[in-house]
Amino acid sequence: MTTDTTSQQEHRFPCEQCGADYRFDPSQGTLTCDHCGHTQDITSGPWRGAKLREMDFDAAIAQRLPEAEMEETRVLFCPNCAAQVEFDPQVHAKECPFCATPVVTDTGVHRHIKPRGVLPFALSERQAREAMTDWLGRLWFAPNGLQDYARKGRKMTGVYVPYWTFDADTTSDYRGERGTVYYETRTVMRDGKRVQTRVAKVRWTPASGRVARFFDDVLVLASKSLPKRYTDALEPWDLPALEPYRPEFLAGFRAEGYVVTLPEGYEEARAKMARVIERDVRFDIGGDQQRIHAIDTDLRDVSFKHVLLPVWLAAYKFRGQTYRFVVNGRTGRVQGERPWSAIKIAIAVVLGLLIAAAVGYVVAQNG
Repeated sequence: MTTDTTSQQEHRFPCEQCGADYRFDPSQGTLTCDHCGHTQDITSGPWRGAKLREMDFDAAIAQRLPEAEMEETRVLFCPNCAAQVEFDPQVHAKECPFCATPVVTDTGVHRHIKPRGVLPFALSERQAREAMTDWLGRLWFAPNGLQDYARKGRKMTGVYVPYWTFDADTTSDYRGERGTVYYETRTVMRDGKRVQTRVAKVRWTPASGRVARFFDDVLVLASKSLPKRYTDALEPWDLPALEPYRPEFLAGFRAEGYVVTLPEGYEEARAKMARVIERDVRFDIGGDQQRIHAIDTDLRDVSFKHVLLPVWLAAYKFRGQTYRFVVNGRTGRVQGERPWSAIKIAIAVVLGLLIAAAVGYVVAQNG
C-alpha cells in the first residue's frame, strides 16, 4: 500500500431523462430514477459474471499494492459506536445509521483498499421492514408500542458492510494419541450382594500424520459498529453471487469503511482455519477419542478480498431506550436487541400464579 495521495472520487449517476440521481433498485436489479421513473440497465457488460480476482496478502502487508487498488472516501465517524460511514460531499450533518446518534461529519478522508466485490441488495426497504416487523411480532413479551413505532417510523437505512475474505492452501503435521474404548468386567458389592458390572476404559496409542485443506473465502467482519453476534447471526451469505465491484450497485445506499485492519482480519481468519484444521486432525486420528499434542500448519498462497455485503439497518429510540435491528439484504434474516415489556411480563407472572393456584385448588378438592 503506497502513501501517495489520490483524488477522491464522487460517484453520481444522473438520470438520462431528467437529470435527477439514479438509485439501485434491488427488486429490478437496475438503476431507477425516483423522480421520473426512468431505468437504466446495469446487468450487462464484460465485467458481468467475471471471476473475482484475489489480491496478494504478502504484497498488501508489505505496502506494495498498486496505486489503482487504493481509494479515498469522505467518511463520518460516529463517537458512540465508532462506525465509519461514507457520505456524499454535500452532506454536513447526519444521524448515525447504526445507533441513531446525532453526529457531524468529519471533513477528512479515509484512505483504504478498494472493494473487490459487492453482493448487491436483493430486498427492498419495504421488504426489509416487513421482515423486521414480522420478527418483532413473533417475540414474546416485546412492547406493542415498539412494533407500531417501527412500522410507522422512518425508513430503514441500506448500508454495505465491509468484510475481508481470505484464501489459503494449508498443510498440517500433527502428533497426538488415538483412544480406543474397551470394557472390563468387575465384581462389586451392591445392597449386600456381589454383582458384576462393566467399566469403560480407554487404551491410548500414539498417532501422527498430515492433513491438507484449501480454504476458500474465509469471511471476517471488518466493522466494529454492530455487535458481532448480530452480524454472525445474519450468515450464511451467498458469496458465490458476489459481483465485481461497481459503484452503480451503491447508488442510493451507504457504504461503511472498514476499521478492522487487514492484519487483524487475517488473525481472525487464522483462528477460524485453526478450528477447522483441528477438526480435520481429530477425524484423521480416528478412534473413539483423540488427544492432540501439537499441530504445525504451513500456509501458502494466502490471498484476500475486500468485499461489501448488504444490510438494512434500523435504530429506534423508544421510551428512552435505543433498539437496533439488522436485516440481511439478501435473505431477510433479522437480528437485533431483544425488547422486553415489563407490563407483559408482570401480566404473565400473575396469570401463571393464578393458574397454579387453580390447579392446586382442584388437586386439593379431589385429594
